[in-house]
Amino acid sequence: MEPRLRTKTTVRTSPTRHFTDPAIACAALGASPKALIADFNTFGLLFESLCVRDLRVYMDAMRGKVFHYRDKTGLEADAVLSLPDGRWAPVEVKMGHKAIDAGARHLVKLAERVDTSHEGTPSFLMVLTSTEAAYRREDGVFVVPLACLAP
Repeated sequence: MEPRLRTKTTVRTSPTRHFTDPAIACAALGASPKALIADFNTFGLLFESLCVRDLRVYMDAMRGKVFHYRDKTGLEADAVLSLPDGRWAPVEVKMGHKAIDAGARHLVKLAERVDTSHEGTPSFLMVLTSTEAAYRREDGVFVVPLACLAP
C-alpha cells in the first residue's frame, strides 16, 4: 500500500535521487574530509543520501518502501517509510544537534496535516542524525543516530 498522505493542501511529488553510495559523489568531486567539513551543505546532502540508502535497505527487508513527501507549502519529509500493512512513519535527516529542533517541528506539522482518517496516524516521527545518543523528545519525536539502525 502506497501512502496517499492526503492533506488540506495539494501534495506535490517529484522524483528524488540519491547516490547508492555517496562515496561516489565524494570521489567525483575530489572532496576530502576537510573539504566536506568546510562545505557543510554538501556534506549534509551526502549524509542524507547515505541515510536514505540505509532506510531503503532496511525497508526492502520488510517489503516496505521509502518515499519523499513535499506539499505546495514546502513542508517536506526526507523519507516516509511505508509498510504493506499500512503502517507509515515520516523521517527527517539532520546532521547535527542544531538542526534537530527544526526537523522535529516539521515532522509534527506534517503529522497534523495528514488525513489520519484515511492514512492512519504515523507509527512514529523520527529525526535521523549523526549524533551520539538516541532519545525521545517531549513532543514524541524520536531522535536516532544513523549508527543505531545497524543490526
